[in-house]
Amino acid sequence: MAYIDELIKKSKSRQEKEKKPAEKTEVETKKKLVASYGSVKIYKVEGEPLLHYTVPVIKPSGPEKTIIKLIQEAATRLITISPEEIRDPQRRRSFYFQRVKEIIESSPELGVPKTKVDFYADMVVREMIGYGVLDVLTQDDQLEEIMVIGPNKPVYVFHRKYDMMKTNIVFADDEEIKNIVDRIARQVNRRVDMQTPLLDARLPDGSRVNATIPPISLGGTTLTIRKFRTDPFSMIDLIMNNTLSSEAAAFLSLAVDGFGAKPANMLISGGTGSGKTTTLNVLASFIPKRERIISIEDTAELNLPIEHWIRFETRPPGLEGTGEITMDILVKNALRMRPDRIIVGEIRHAEAFTLFTAMNTGHDGSLGTVHSNSAHETIIRLLNPPMNVPAIMIDALDIIVVQKRIHDRRKGTIRRVTEIAEVLGVPEGNPELQMLYQWDAKTDSLKRTNVPSKYLKELCEYTGLNVEQLEEEVNARKALFESLAEKGIRSMREVIQEFEKFKESRK
Repeated sequence: MAYIDELIKKSKSRQEKEKKPAEKTEVETKKKLVASYGSVKIYKVEGEPLLHYTVPVIKPSGPEKTIIKLIQEAATRLITISPEEIRDPQRRRSFYFQRVKEIIESSPELGVPKTKVDFYADMVVREMIGYGVLDVLTQDDQLEEIMVIGPNKPVYVFHRKYDMMKTNIVFADDEEIKNIVDRIARQVNRRVDMQTPLLDARLPDGSRVNATIPPISLGGTTLTIRKFRTDPFSMIDLIMNNTLSSEAAAFLSLAVDGFGAKPANMLISGGTGSGKTTTLNVLASFIPKRERIISIEDTAELNLPIEHWIRFETRPPGLEGTGEITMDILVKNALRMRPDRIIVGEIRHAEAFTLFTAMNTGHDGSLGTVHSNSAHETIIRLLNPPMNVPAIMIDALDIIVVQKRIHDRRKGTIRRVTEIAEVLGVPEGNPELQMLYQWDAKTDSLKRTNVPSKYLKELCEYTGLNVEQLEEEVNARKALFESLAEKGIRSMREVIQEFEKFKESRK
């Protein structure tokens, strides 16, 4: 192909300038294998506080890099379908892999042996539509987060079981990282440059990505990918992980569905990475299927097994500084759409006032998350700027669930619901709460207090049942959850199916 010949000529000058980096000699250290699955090996290295996460890293040689660049440039020109036109990730990868193979096979002047066609096709596809050397990490479902902190530094990962770890992946220069960031930005119709050095977006597969470039990040380009979990946590997962007790889970499930009569307005509060959104997703799965749900998020992360669900996502301003769609605008719009439930992914600003207005005008069962460290602090944050919810409106909030990420010296990083509190009001500006469940660090358990529930008393007025009957319902749900855990039934869809059968049997 004439075009390939032209590229080969142009690459000769590039080859002369490129110098093959000297290979680093590996220092022999004592290491012990902790876990192994697929191509992943996890080691404990003597003297290192973090575990080491290692995967095979294919590093093309100088001549191989040149051929990969040539094929990539040719493919960019010859493949006219853009990646965004093929929504399914597997189909997209398969299509590009096949087309790149055809380009290689029809270009004998490249000198690629038949045995290496697949290798070159895979390398080019990784560079064109994948994440380069990060591809293998993005395909590991055991990882929660992938963190690139700059060139010549190890990439870090946060593992669902082993917490924070160093990897054996290191970017040689900042340009490699910037290329991946640019590719991601194009996928979401954004760009990252000196004028807009920050990127915060959701990838097509639901993963959340944040990137920064110099001069904002002094040590070089950074990239953080929070991976989307295709199999979302269920209530049984939270119980088995000891995030909350089976009794607290039963009480919260009752508060969410409210017997179809009076669901509770509820906020889940906690710090970054405490698992607020996961718990919100789990609780929202208990909303009755007949109801119409509207969710509003900065970055869409909810994953509900519900059909009548409308999802909204905020939009940042464009390059001209216009076109922003804020959380408050979306909450106001949701109120005009006859919602049965409103779920707000993260309450920060004026949307708090709008949401509480909805709670005070008959929109029961509203759910949301907020950054704070205790139930008392949650109320203080709501009352003060930038949220500015009037004290008289706070009465509409029924329950605050507080969740924390805690480093336990024996168990490592754990996530625990530490408080479940009821809101009694804000007389004279002083928040009044009563604690229903409180976490005991000594026994690592969420214990019920002896305080009678205000919400259950209120629910009696709407259901015709007495408190003893409602407590019996909580105990029956507790037994159901414990039975499902014992049987190993844990996927969200299975848990909700079993829960629906349980409710039918209780009628």
